[in-house]
Amino acid sequence: MAQKVKLLDQVRQKIRLKGYSYQTEKTYVDWIKRFILFHQKRHPSEMGKDEVEAFLAHLAVDKDVAASTQNQALSALLFLYRGVLNQPLDWVNVLWAKKPSRLPVVLTRQEVHAVLNQLTGLPHLVVQLLYGAGLRVNECLRLRVKDVDFGQHLIIVRDGKGFKDRATPLPQTGVPSLRAQLQTTQKLHYQDLEEGNGRVSLPNALAQKYPNAHTEWQWQFIFPSHTLSPDPQSNDETLYRHHLHPSSIQKAVRQAAKRARITKHVTPHTFRHSFATHLLETGYDIRTIQELLGHKDVKTTMIYTHVINRGASGVRSPLDELAS
Repeated sequence: MAQKVKLLDQVRQKIRLKGYSYQTEKTYVDWIKRFILFHQKRHPSEMGKDEVEAFLAHLAVDKDVAASTQNQALSALLFLYRGVLNQPLDWVNVLWAKKPSRLPVVLTRQEVHAVLNQLTGLPHLVVQLLYGAGLRVNECLRLRVKDVDFGQHLIIVRDGKGFKDRATPLPQTGVPSLRAQLQTTQKLHYQDLEEGNGRVSLPNALAQKYPNAHTEWQWQFIFPSHTLSPDPQSNDETLYRHHLHPSSIQKAVRQAAKRARITKHVTPHTFRHSFATHLLETGYDIRTIQELLGHKDVKTTMIYTHVINRGASGVRSPLDELAS
């Protein structure tokens, strides 16, 4: 008699069939565990809408989590009930955590230039792409060789947030460094092949569709990890060349901003915010920027209209009027 698959293993299997990222898998499994523990280890199939609402209220009231964190938990539980248990929930009445009204941190063009001047090598190229193409750091590090179109000057972002592909401009300033990086990566890939490795992890659907793609050049990550490691979503010990971890870029950006004497809180994501804001300042329309950023709702993109020179920074103080 076949052994029944444990619930969390069923969740992992469904997530992998959907082609979701390993980070999404870890996040969803963690939230489902916390939901089960909150209800004294009751099986989710014995619970439903009321228990989900109670857990989300607990996160908002007792744990004081951010609205985005609470929404992440809701997404995990909706996936569990709809995709794994086949028990879709009715409309969940969520006591939402208060969403903070914060404007994104944006650098001036001079500040972007100052930070770039403090970066070298691979971090310099990555930040050029974050700012020049409006990429999230994970989107940049997950770029594969085939995702860069030098002929049309485009970068194709595969399975971005919301699992949608989009095209964004390839900044010509970064092309020489990007070509040099590809040469370095190709040399490393050929060395891996000679040593019996040279595999890259692929989503399950792609791996099934292209069974030999693991070792093909065009599928390799442009920014490979320095070490080989097993695929965390696989049960075997086969070694793969994954992409660089974002922590190395985060650290390099922090240090560069400090050396540039910028007092703003600068992270890799700051360059994406700056990309959008500077395009708005240049005169590009909001819908174009929405498409380049991959935002599902234009309201998300509208936040950048509040940080260009139409608000407080565009108003002349009455004190200055006295002095003139």
